[in-house]
Amino acid sequence: MKTTSIANLSIKRVYEAPSPDDGCRLLAERLWPRGLRKESARLDGWMREAAPSTPLRQWFSHQVPRWEEFQRRYRLELEANREAWQPILDAAAKGRVTLLFSSRDTEHNNVVALRAFLLERLAESAAPNKRTTVSRTAESSRKSKSSTNREQ
Repeated sequence: MKTTSIANLSIKRVYEAPSPDDGCRLLAERLWPRGLRKESARLDGWMREAAPSTPLRQWFSHQVPRWEEFQRRYRLELEANREAWQPILDAAAKGRVTLLFSSRDTEHNNVVALRAFLLERLAESAAPNKRTTVSRTAESSRKSKSSTNREQ
């Protein structure tokens, strides 16, 4: 699988060879991947708490029909545990971050859901700045029109 990148957040199977393009390599799994030596993983961090809880992981069991519900439940866990995922966003603000997963399914796994969640957080954090700029522009436009009307 090739690395998938959106913004500064990429995802990649942990079993794939590390690359200089990976940037900060963070494993987002509750359990250590089978058959992987810690030295060969070349990790910058293991984000256990950002992974789904054991009961949720066991319930999902990589059953694709449960994917939508898994994402919903995982999102609730993430929303209740900001300190687990905030360091990932902090690292992404400084440069590329590659979130690593061990699943064979590259489309239906916790890191795909985690990345989507984090990208939403990034969009939300950028949105107030845009709204503030739009609000200020609209306000100064109204003030300008108001002062023009008074002068007439």
